[in-house]
Amino acid sequence: MVSLKESDLRLFVDSVRRYFEVTSRVAPEITSAFLGIGDVPAHEFNGIVSFSGAFTGDVTVSLPLRAVSELLLIQHETRLTEANLLDAVGEIANTLAGNARRTLGETLDISVPRTVRGAQLAATRVRRHPYVITFRWNSYPGMVCVDLLEAA
Repeated sequence: MVSLKESDLRLFVDSVRRYFEVTSRVAPEITSAFLGIGDVPAHEFNGIVSFSGAFTGDVTVSLPLRAVSELLLIQHETRLTEANLLDAVGEIANTLAGNARRTLGETLDISVPRTVRGAQLAATRVRRHPYVITFRWNSYPGMVCVDLLEAA
């Protein structure tokens, strides 16, 4: 299996920027991009999309409660139930996955988003060191973990 190229990773950075700019009219600040070592720290609400086909692995979007709540309020959703909060973070992950499919190829198979509440992400990985992109939106931290390998 082959690692992602820098241009492949840039598509996730660009997708995060575009999602928040379109949804809230406030662009996030990318604060860091690095190779994760050990457990990747997560926030309270996580949306996970699995990939197969041309690439295999997961992409996870992780946000704190207050950030997801604010995103829902911006979208005129006032019912801030756990189900709505999880749906919102799952939708962000799904949007990033859709953008990835357009760039990485239509043969890329994408799962329905899974959502997890809690600051601990599963340690099952396809890469020993996944790519981690951190950002700040409206003073809230966020993270995207890209754990993908290209099929040889």
